[in-house]
Amino acid sequence: MSISRRSARRSVRILGVASASAALALGVSSTAFACNIKDFSAEATCDGAKGAIVVTDTDATGTAATITVFLENNGADAKQVGKQTVKGSKAGEKITFSEDWAPNATYRVRVKVDSGRTQIDTDITPNLTTPSTACASEESASPSPSASQSESATPSPSASASTPAESDSPTPSATESGSTAPAGSSDNAPSPAVGESNLAETGANSNTGLIAGVAGALVVVGGGAVWFGMRRRGAHSGD
Repeated sequence: MSISRRSARRSVRILGVASASAALALGVSSTAFACNIKDFSAEATCDGAKGAIVVTDTDATGTAATITVFLENNGADAKQVGKQTVKGSKAGEKITFSEDWAPNATYRVRVKVDSGRTQIDTDITPNLTTPSTACASEESASPSPSASQSESATPSPSASASTPAESDSPTPSATESGSTAPAGSSDNAPSPAVGESNLAETGANSNTGLIAGVAGALVVVGGGAVWFGMRRRGAHSGD
């Protein structure tokens, strides 16, 4: 075999290996840059009192993907929250589904891509589980003034301003009040007993007994005189 044939075969062999290597590298690179389910992620967020499900697409090829979110209940779809289309980017493109989610709720996020050689129709795993604390309302988010602060902020009228001092009000004198005791009275003078006052009112301490005795005697004498006179009159009429 001549040197030229041997060199030609060697050249063909090298070219074949190089072509195979290039094809393999191209296939690997195309697979690496293709849309993949790992490019998608989901999270539950809060905007004040409003909840939301946010899906992020980091597919650098910008392949359009359809995202569908479902609320799960005991392993089954309870309702469909919504469906949107997203085109990813290396920095990440986000789409938001408004959802007033409850704590510890479970959501299933379905990703579907149908673009030429890229075929995806699967869920983001694991399913999304919301935080154990619900979104805070606007009232609870803004701190309300405490009772002590509200009381201290409102000045209360002082005791001296609302109630006049005792020294400011004039004290009535003894002559003005009219409550001065009579001059002749004394706290040490004995007060009359109850029985004595009643006897004075009924006349028991006067000469009532003596007068009654004299009157009784006069009645007796007068009765005797009448009786004696009637007896004498009867005696004369008999004669």
